[in-house]
Amino acid sequence: MNPVVRNVLAIIVGFILGSAVNMGIIMIGGSVIPPPEGSDLATMEGLTAAMEKMTPIHFVMPFLAHALGTLFGASMAAFIGSGNKILPGIIVSIFFLCGGILNVILLPSPLWFSILDLTLAYLPMGWLGARFILKSQRLAIRIDNRPR
Repeated sequence: MNPVVRNVLAIIVGFILGSAVNMGIIMIGGSVIPPPEGSDLATMEGLTAAMEKMTPIHFVMPFLAHALGTLFGASMAAFIGSGNKILPGIIVSIFFLCGGILNVILLPSPLWFSILDLTLAYLPMGWLGARFILKSQRLAIRIDNRPR
């Protein structure tokens, strides 16, 4: 397969799989850490109103969703990609970062969470995910090529 086509497909698949992980964590988040009493998190208006009642513990699951979704998506993009395997992972993490920036603009969250989320959940996780795949593939090649 053409390397460019393969990398474009890797980015698309990485973004879709990372988004699925992100949404999965968000969906179970309310059962792990219950929202504040009387909060309706199903609508943007309800979520905006609930922000005032939220404590730092309520931001754990959104942060994990953003970080682990990016980590997994970037890992899958690097795994599928061709040539420079870091690049598809970083591109996926940039897409997630753009979504995070949009989220900060649309949803009034505490400043500390916005800074933490935008600086740690996207580009560093994308880089780590892609590096992990690159290292594991290099290790597999080394093991396969050793004398028997």
